[in-house]
Amino acid sequence: MAKVETGIKIISSNKKAHFNYFLSEFTECGLVLVGTEIKSLRTHGCSLNDAYIIIRNGEMEVLNMHINPYEKGNIFNHDPLRNRKLLLHKREIKFFDEKVKREGYTIVPTRVYLKRGRAKMEIALAKGKKLYDKRETIKERDIKRKLKSGEE
Repeated sequence: MAKVETGIKIISSNKKAHFNYFLSEFTECGLVLVGTEIKSLRTHGCSLNDAYIIIRNGEMEVLNMHINPYEKGNIFNHDPLRNRKLLLHKREIKFFDEKVKREGYTIVPTRVYLKRGRAKMEIALAKGKKLYDKRETIKERDIKRKLKSGEE
């Protein structure tokens, strides 16, 4: 069988997003990075824990995404928590904007990865889970874990 290479190197994923939200409409978008940010990303220096996305002036921006300063950088290092612009088509931004305004969704980043050397982010529409939904998720995860351990 031929080995299929996707050329994707996952840097960071947002596991809390899958636990706290019902996710739908996954979309890939580019990241606008400056200076030493891409070098820092390549060394897995990224965190999406408290990150979220807003639409401002017809552009999407990710806030609270932490990219560690590059350790071999100098005075030209970047601010770790600066707002970063996302690269999407206008129709995609309009689609997300309509969902957020009319249906009460929020937009969260789910993972950051390198695809053919370019920094990409996967974003998703999210609807918040209630406490009983989270308990149901925990229950399903425990059942899967028990079944898996029972098979081995």
